[in-house]
Amino acid sequence: MVASAHPAASAAGLEILKKGGNAVDAAVAAAFALSIAEPHASGIGGGGFMIIKTADAPEAVMIDYRESAPRRATPDYYYDPERDFDARTSRGPDGVGIPGLVAGAALALENYGTMSLADVLEPAIRLAREGVAVSPNLQAVIVDEIEKIMAFPGAEAVFLPDGLPPEPGDILINEDLALTLEIIAAEGPAAFYEGEIADRIATEIAALGGILDLEDLKSYRARLRRPVSGSYRGFEIVSAAPPSGGGTHLIQILNILEGFDIPAMGFGTAPYLHVLAEAMKPAFADKAAHSGDPDFHAFPIDVLTNKAYADALRRGIREDEARFDHRPLESVGLESENTSHLSVVDGRGNAVALTQSINSFFGSGIVVPGTGILLNNHMADFDEQPGGTNAAGPGRRPASSIAPTLVFMDGQPYLVLGSPGALRIISALAQIIVNIVDFGMGMDEAIEAPRIHASGRTLSVEGRIAEDVIETLRSWGHTIRTYSDFDAYFGGAQGIRIDPKSRKLHGGADSRRDGIAVGY
Repeated sequence: MVASAHPAASAAGLEILKKGGNAVDAAVAAAFALSIAEPHASGIGGGGFMIIKTADAPEAVMIDYRESAPRRATPDYYYDPERDFDARTSRGPDGVGIPGLVAGAALALENYGTMSLADVLEPAIRLAREGVAVSPNLQAVIVDEIEKIMAFPGAEAVFLPDGLPPEPGDILINEDLALTLEIIAAEGPAAFYEGEIADRIATEIAALGGILDLEDLKSYRARLRRPVSGSYRGFEIVSAAPPSGGGTHLIQILNILEGFDIPAMGFGTAPYLHVLAEAMKPAFADKAAHSGDPDFHAFPIDVLTNKAYADALRRGIREDEARFDHRPLESVGLESENTSHLSVVDGRGNAVALTQSINSFFGSGIVVPGTGILLNNHMADFDEQPGGTNAAGPGRRPASSIAPTLVFMDGQPYLVLGSPGALRIISALAQIIVNIVDFGMGMDEAIEAPRIHASGRTLSVEGRIAEDVIETLRSWGHTIRTYSDFDAYFGGAQGIRIDPKSRKLHGGADSRRDGIAVGY
């Protein structure tokens, strides 16, 4: 089964499974297909993280293919007092980090796959050439980001082919990207980081006044890392480790919630939503203080995921009273709002959770001429000010909330989960896990259930939560902001549940996005 953010990407992964590929092969195929199917959110010009558990290995592994900063990305360059950090990284060349998807895919296939890079690229190449139908969601994002798209001729040529936003149902084709993927299929990842493609990327960045160059591309490496792990009511949680803080603080929130009788409170009630919100606040305060690249800073992961530490935080939660006095030691910058997740399980019991991004919708806005590659703006994920653990610096990888997650029951994969949504990734996944473990929901039901998110002094509440519950939360001191019934602000989760007895796969795809789960 493959659950992803777009039917065409899910179909690409399923095609590889039917050809005999394993979950890693299928996940890589779907990841590349998202470059065409959901181009505004992730793709070949970006990066991400994947958690892999093969049936014959005792532990899961993490592949970090997060973008890294160019070697000339010094504090003096990025924190020039005459230039606003947010403005210069929101679009254009100074927002571009070294893309990691091609390197991450190659590392995954080499170590855990069964098929070649050329084999798994076939569906994406075909999709780029034949095109994908524009969904209402994609059309709406193109309209919202039309100024960014129009600022770069390469992007305008791909996403505004007639000078106007495409209509829903129109076919979006990216022939240049098909040719790029064919070159990678024939020559391997070196074509992207050292060959003709690398030359075109470096030439375009230089022409636009940026600092990323051929040497930066040539030096990029995806990394194997050990994921973080914890437990919730006997289920083992395995998720992304730094430079992503997603897994660490997902476990931290679950540790805090574990001390409450959640089922007795009832789903959607004021007491449950109150303790859920109050559990998020200290976790997010800690995330603000302890985020960045683990190759440059040590972070207290063992403390943050420790149940004794969660016990102390839980004792600070006040019944019927919202708290706003959690004090992080320092803060981190804004990060990826727009990301994409996919989950894959194969017939052999291998499982992959993969989350990737180009950061803002349409990333930097730059489509490299002749390649069809839309480049990320993940340099915006660094701190806005110098001096912190997540400050921009040569070779550093910015902090993230991405949290591809595996949940194990009795040592066997039980849930394969993930979501986009910046900080809401963490809150969404915590709620989905609680929905399944504490409230007995099925996979799709757990994903579709209404969500909340607590950050700063605001408690964001999705529609479908009862008005009397909202009023009670207000009376307890929460500042409420309400959203629509199925709002993309709260993410777009994709998940698979593996029945522990029958081994049947139950997929869930979020109505907040265009996703679908497909299997056979």
